[in-house]
Amino acid sequence: MDSKTPVENLYSVEPALNSSSRRSNFSIPSKASGGNSIREVNFSDLGSKPVRYGSRGADSDTYSTSQKEINDEDARLVHINDPVKTNERFEFAGNSIQTGKYSILTFLPRNLFEQFHRVAYTYFLVIVVLNQLPQLAVFSREASFMPLTFVLLVTAVKDAYEDFRRHRSDRIENNTLASVLVNDQFQQKKWKNIQTINLDGESNLKTRYAKQETLLKIPEKEKVTGLIKCEKPNRNIYGFQANMEVDGKRLSLGPSNIILRGCELKITAWAVGVAVYAGRETKAMLNSSGAPSKRSRLETHMNFEIIFLSLFLIALCTVVSVCAAVWLRRHRDKLDYLPFYRRKHFSGGEEDNYNYYGWGLEIFFTFLMSVIVFQTMIPISLYISMELVRVGQAYFMIGDTQMYDESSQSRFQCRALNINEDLGQIKYVFSDKTGTLTENKMEFQCASIWGKDYSGGKAMSQDQEDGYFVQVDGKVLRPKMKVKTDPELLQFARSGKEMKECGHIHDFFLALAACNTIVPLILDTPDPTVKLIDYQGESPDEQALVYAAAAYGFMLIERTSGHIVIGIQGERQRFSVLGLHEFDSDRKRMSVILGFPDKSVKVFVKGADTSMFSVIDRSLKINVIHTTETHLYSYSSLGLRTLVVGMKELSTSEFEDWHSAYEAASAALMGRTTLLRKVANNIENNLYLLGASGIEDKLQQGVPEAIESLRTAGIKVWVLTGDKQETAISIGYSSKLLTSKMTPIIINSNSKESCRKSLEDAIIMCKKFTTISGTTNNTGRTSRAGLTPVALIIDGTSLVYILDSELEERLFQLSCNCSVVLCCRVAPLQKAGIVALVKNRTLDMTLAIGDGANDVSMIQMADVGVGISGQEGRQAVMASDFAMGQFRFLVPLLLVHGHWNYQRMGYMILYNFYRNAVFVLVSFWYVLFTCFTLTTAISEWSGVLYSVIYTSVPTIVVAVLDKDLSRRTLLKYPQLYGAGHKQECYNKKLFWITMIDAFWQSAVTFFIPLLAYWGSTIDASSIGDLWTLAVVILVNLHLAMDVIRWNWITHAAIWGSIIATFICVIIIDAIPSLIGYWAIFEIAKTRLFWLCLLAIIVAALIPRFVVKVLYQLYTPCDVQIAREAEKFQTQIESGAVEIEMNPILDPPRS
Repeated sequence: MDSKTPVENLYSVEPALNSSSRRSNFSIPSKASGGNSIREVNFSDLGSKPVRYGSRGADSDTYSTSQKEINDEDARLVHINDPVKTNERFEFAGNSIQTGKYSILTFLPRNLFEQFHRVAYTYFLVIVVLNQLPQLAVFSREASFMPLTFVLLVTAVKDAYEDFRRHRSDRIENNTLASVLVNDQFQQKKWKNIQTINLDGESNLKTRYAKQETLLKIPEKEKVTGLIKCEKPNRNIYGFQANMEVDGKRLSLGPSNIILRGCELKITAWAVGVAVYAGRETKAMLNSSGAPSKRSRLETHMNFEIIFLSLFLIALCTVVSVCAAVWLRRHRDKLDYLPFYRRKHFSGGEEDNYNYYGWGLEIFFTFLMSVIVFQTMIPISLYISMELVRVGQAYFMIGDTQMYDESSQSRFQCRALNINEDLGQIKYVFSDKTGTLTENKMEFQCASIWGKDYSGGKAMSQDQEDGYFVQVDGKVLRPKMKVKTDPELLQFARSGKEMKECGHIHDFFLALAACNTIVPLILDTPDPTVKLIDYQGESPDEQALVYAAAAYGFMLIERTSGHIVIGIQGERQRFSVLGLHEFDSDRKRMSVILGFPDKSVKVFVKGADTSMFSVIDRSLKINVIHTTETHLYSYSSLGLRTLVVGMKELSTSEFEDWHSAYEAASAALMGRTTLLRKVANNIENNLYLLGASGIEDKLQQGVPEAIESLRTAGIKVWVLTGDKQETAISIGYSSKLLTSKMTPIIINSNSKESCRKSLEDAIIMCKKFTTISGTTNNTGRTSRAGLTPVALIIDGTSLVYILDSELEERLFQLSCNCSVVLCCRVAPLQKAGIVALVKNRTLDMTLAIGDGANDVSMIQMADVGVGISGQEGRQAVMASDFAMGQFRFLVPLLLVHGHWNYQRMGYMILYNFYRNAVFVLVSFWYVLFTCFTLTTAISEWSGVLYSVIYTSVPTIVVAVLDKDLSRRTLLKYPQLYGAGHKQECYNKKLFWITMIDAFWQSAVTFFIPLLAYWGSTIDASSIGDLWTLAVVILVNLHLAMDVIRWNWITHAAIWGSIIATFICVIIIDAIPSLIGYWAIFEIAKTRLFWLCLLAIIVAALIPRFVVKVLYQLYTPCDVQIAREAEKFQTQIESGAVEIEMNPILDPPRS
């Protein structure tokens, strides 16, 4: 379909698989996936301006246009089946989209523009331009282009390939066929679709409904007209507000009436709909902004060293310029006849100035020429090397079988390649609880009904044969999942409603079966007479409750928007669904109004205890309420998730009042959400308490061991959850986040002053523990090894008064002295605020891990974000830097890959500085002995190839493959992760030692041949070849000395680079047109050449070798101790050798 023109109509339809789908059950449960999708057709012009209406999510009342008043000017008008009238006011966006960054015309300029955002690239571009000037032409013009061109080309090829894949995906999706209504007939047209993201991250079923008034309309047989008035495009995936005028009626439309792009039909085979948003205006595109760009801490620190090297480069150029000025002043009388200068010439018969620009300009040109000659002091190849190394590291992380989750069949994902090394320096881990530490697979455990606790008896598991079932049309229906039942409660549930106690139980399980948004799916079994019912819904809690109700004889069989069918103890009963108030974060409860066969009307409500007890009628059986509260506390202490259930019967007047208010609120186009919430609050009061449920969310496999390993590694684990405090504390103990040795500090405050006092008291308590338990060593410093660990437990209400106020600093001071921080009942933005609290006040690295949409803000706030591919979908994954299937994978990710990545990258950066400094300083020494003329003995082509071929490959190979310690050792001794905290692999001390070593090795490399050939007739090209080979051999042997684990690839890279250098030098000197023709062949014949190479290698590397030996003998670090211990692995396994690690201590913060 041409995206530049208005569409023929506004209908789109999935291919009709069978006509039986058009039935009275008009709900459309959908599941977000990449399968057959609900389609939205093209509106028109792609060139219209992008719309910027957005929201922060479902909980945001501030930004969501779905929850604001909307007038005609703010509304989008869509005339059904009338594209001309729809587009007469605006040319709406077409459905064709483009996710690629470049086109054929824009690729070169835009890609170059993006690459030159790196200051180093701009620096080298200036160098290339300077070299083109005749006065400054140190190298040939062709050779000067090579390094920068190579780096730009490699990066451009990588970017082009990535963009090609995006364009290929666009072509496939944009050319997908869809059925579009044209002249009352459905025709196949190109869809111009996009590959949609899973918007809200939920993989569970969501129910969508057609309106009763449009249910039976068939567009092919009758003309359908009308007007849809909806909000303008926005990012709020949870809200939709619209009205539809059809057949003279005004119908309200809400979130349950719109199917977002990317949804897959599950029960209904096809659906007919009107496209209201298309192309980039769909919620998928408006939400696909991507995670914020992050830079690694190591690269940030590296910039300071590059600034120093730039200053050092300026210093070298200044020294050469000053020395050249002095030399020119002293020899000004000889300049007329010196071969290099020849200030005077007489070729024309008259004296004239030649090849000389005056003393001042000569000094200025000397400075600029020095910059050109010493340009490689700033390693241009370092940036491309880092990118290639990160790609290699990501390859091995993705392929790590120990981070493969078999249950979800998901591999580790590396979504951000620029922060791999940050994984080795994490100090704080902020974790969600539900779905991250736990499985988010709920299992019904117990219930408190009318004040009686049904958790003391021994639960039994139902077999398929004796479990509850219902017979429908000669078929046996059984619930798909088995639930353990309490024998006493099961007996009461089967006794009917005769006894009063049994009546409460009947109403309790009826509420569990009815008050939800679960959709029952009928599944076939090998036995044609037996069918299974699979309950699908948005909430795992609801699934567990409905399965529990079915196990006790209250089986949900059928659900539509108008009625539900429940099998109660074998008898099918139909209830009219008169209204449904879905759960929202303000009310924290949901309710359903049911019409019973006996014409009575009842409202059933379930929700969190904090919201439910405020609407319970406490005049009715106050002892039952108190007993239920006691049971809830005991359930929470066991780590169970709790819900409270209530009900009340509505009188005729109450129902009529509610119904009229509900209809008016539902039809309102202005402030509909607020009105519906008010209606719900009015009906959800003076409830009759039925009871409470306890659901277990089991810990994921390996979570306690993972948390213990992380804490041993010196990483502080904070848990931020929306669960109740008692539930969170219980999970904390079971996961070993909290231990019996810890002293808990609990802050539950309802005012700012109360928070202030609680924080002050907690800080005093922490200091008291430091005074009592701290011991002083011989250096006078306090050792924290004997401290009593403190756990801070704080709720979201307290955080409301603390965050964004002056109390933040006190909370930070307190939390830094606590071993564990557990935040309960926190909102998504509070999670991000806690991360920011630490991130903005310390240099320590932070990592946030979660699995749901409510964790996105936290994940994006942290230095490193990790998403869990779990039950709550993929929203967290899409916003993360890394993604995996289980929390326990965090241990190998950080302790193994993080340690390796940090060690390798830190070493590679320092090695690149050293490698280039040696080469530049050799040229510097040569300039000092050649009258500061900036001539070079080393071939210009060898200078170009030095960073590209001679020394680059070994650096990359070692940075990808080398391992300072084995995986087994790193996992066995988590303390080794402290190397990243202490910055052992990259710091200023190592930088200065590296530069001193480079200074010494360059001096040895230059002066040994100089002294050996002093007084000889050797030419500059010959000794230049000697210096070239000596430097390449030296830096590769330097690298070989630091390789820990050799393999054939490492051998091939290091020794192959040396051989390649010899070959290249021979080829360069064999070309007659180049300077130094045949030089290597002449000098290599002499014994002195080979003796110089040997002397340079020995003299240059002996100091480094001696220092390494002495350092490892007398002041070894933990990594070096563990490395030596690996050599005696057999003895370690037998227990003959013990490794004592240094404790990872944090200085106390005041």
